[in-house]
Amino acid sequence: MTRKENSVVNKLESSIKVYDFMRWSFIAFSSSVILFLASIIVIFMQGFNWGLDFTGGTIVELHLEQTIDIDQIRKAIEQSGFKEAIVQNFGSSQDIIVRMPFMANNIERKITSVVNEVTQQNITVKRVEVVGPSVSNDLLQTGSIALLLAIICIFIYVIFRFEWRLATGTVLALIHDVVITLGLLSVFKIEIESTIIASLISVIGYSLNDSIVVSDRIRENFRVISSSNTYDLFNISITQVLNRTIITSVITMTVVLILIIFGGSMLRSFSITLFIGVLIGTISSIYVASALALKLGIKREHIIAS
Repeated sequence: MTRKENSVVNKLESSIKVYDFMRWSFIAFSSSVILFLASIIVIFMQGFNWGLDFTGGTIVELHLEQTIDIDQIRKAIEQSGFKEAIVQNFGSSQDIIVRMPFMANNIERKITSVVNEVTQQNITVKRVEVVGPSVSNDLLQTGSIALLLAIICIFIYVIFRFEWRLATGTVLALIHDVVITLGLLSVFKIEIESTIIASLISVIGYSLNDSIVVSDRIRENFRVISSSNTYDLFNISITQVLNRTIITSVITMTVVLILIIFGGSMLRSFSITLFIGVLIGTISSIYVASALALKLGIKREHIIAS
């Protein structure tokens, strides 16, 4: 940052203190690129911990007469030889769902027998469902298409709303958020379920909202502030929306954290994915979307012309 730029930032006729966000844009942008590339490498080398929704398997839903500690049932089923079985409450504390890879026929009888023995109750089998490989492949394909279409539709929207440099920064920030989130899911071997698709689309929506708020303020300030250069105007714009960004992000992550702690295992993967995505999206709206537009050489004339 030059002395002239520093002088302008410090002498701004504003009621708020302007933070020099763009001073750290190179470090933050470089870190984002490194994380992005590292995430791609991890995804290709390590892959994902696919859940039964994508690998296929057997789902058995049971109803208990009385509530019992789910850990007792989980331990009994595991000791019976079903090491990879996932046991969860489903709907109520008296309904449980057991998910496992493909097993022999009449698997529900074996599971029911084990649960009967540990609970000393009459168990009702509500549902037995087999998810075949073709179904799981279709789910993966349609989920990927949904994510891709979401990004394409968003790109079409922002290219009409904003000057192409701001639009490019916004869309690349969304791709950045999704890829790094997937990379972290791969690193920590978090199980990928169908709810992850919904979570990733939620991350895209949240990140888009943050980036649009920042971009909209930048565009507005280009038109109403003529005494500042582009570098300073970006700092002013981000500072003006900083409180809104922090408050929104903190409230959202607090709610998601509560879901992680108290939401149960059914919502854990969804909640963890959303928490990671919101955190990364908040940072990228400043240091990817905005910084990239600045690097692409956006100027006041571009905004006025658009």
